[in-house]
Amino acid sequence: MKNCEIITISNQKGGTGKTTTTCNLGNALAKKGNRVLLVDIGPQSNLSLSFGIELPDEIPISMHNVLTMIMDGETLPEKSKYIIKGDVLDIIPCNVNLSFVEINLRGEVGGEHTLSELLEPLRPEYEYIIIDSNPYLGLLTINALATCDEVIIPASPQLWLATELTDLLKTIFKMKKKINPWIEIAWILLTVCDERTKLFREIQGLLDDHYSDRIKIFNTYQTLEANYFSKRILDYDANCKASIAYKKFATEVAGNGGTN
Repeated sequence: MKNCEIITISNQKGGTGKTTTTCNLGNALAKKGNRVLLVDIGPQSNLSLSFGIELPDEIPISMHNVLTMIMDGETLPEKSKYIIKGDVLDIIPCNVNLSFVEINLRGEVGGEHTLSELLEPLRPEYEYIIIDSNPYLGLLTINALATCDEVIIPASPQLWLATELTDLLKTIFKMKKKINPWIEIAWILLTVCDERTKLFREIQGLLDDHYSDRIKIFNTYQTLEANYFSKRILDYDANCKASIAYKKFATEVAGNGGTN
């Protein structure tokens, strides 16, 4: 068991709750006493905004800067210059300039390991490092998959879910074979659900039939709402279904191979 788990939250489709899951799973793990670092690699800065950073474009040193320094062979500044500490969580924020890194990675030899060069030295300082990835398979997402120990796939129960999951799983299995042999798909996390509907029950049954033998499907509570006005749901309403769900999910994630 590693002292630190690096987890990538990934889905190649938007609107499935990746950022919401990153922020609230991290918050729930931190409230259990774990040291948690969130990593924003989306040029849209959604995770940074949800952390309470109102003007990401004005951050002096962001993910764009540190990844560029790594590619240029420069010495990184002190960690306090690019890791922002919050009340219970830390974050490496990003802004729109990160899109230039994605372009520059195309010509970088071994560029898929650039993010790993940043995060691996941080393992001793955290129990969990959680990466919020992009809703498309670009080089930043490949970096996130090349770096992590586990993948959590937030998925909204829709009719075309099976096709989307099949495509994403093929990508991850290819990454495991060619780039990151340690990567494991830990969970499919059903999000934005109404468990009263026939569609939800049918999709849940489909996932159980096709994936439960290889991947754990979180179903303690499936009702994980997505947008809470840039607030962590455990702080917004600690007793609502979504808060209860994330607390239970954090417990299961920790018991699945983490440190608590």
